[in-house]
Amino acid sequence: MANSAFGFERPEDSPGFLLWQTTITWQRLIKKALDVYDISHAQFVILALLLWFTESKQEPSQIVIANLSKLDKMTVSKSLKKLAQQGLVKRTEHEQDTRAKSVHLTEKGRALALKLVPIVEKIDEQFFGAVNKTDQQALIKVLNKLNID
Repeated sequence: MANSAFGFERPEDSPGFLLWQTTITWQRLIKKALDVYDISHAQFVILALLLWFTESKQEPSQIVIANLSKLDKMTVSKSLKKLAQQGLVKRTEHEQDTRAKSVHLTEKGRALALKLVPIVEKIDEQFFGAVNKTDQQALIKVLNKLNID
């Protein structure tokens, strides 16, 4: 393909295309599991992060959630608004920064997060179980290298 616009002979030779396909396949599995609970994948990530912050005794702000999740600020804001309407989170004034909002799980939100985290982790285990543990660790290293701002 000498005159091709593409740098690869086949789509499956492109790391970007493969990452796209893999991400879409994985997200489809997660979405199917979360739809039953009327929670989007972004909302689940926020709930899971809030559970992690709770367990590690940290006080997250909306901006910390956006930065750690890599979700854009508008998605985090809209997701938190819906989660608050559902009674799963509450937003309060941040203790150190009055311009920021602290976000906390309600008991209902904590119970849902505790229910959903194992479901999503099981999907991850099955999905990534297609490769051995050594390859999984190598994938994590590669993704961490790519995941720098």
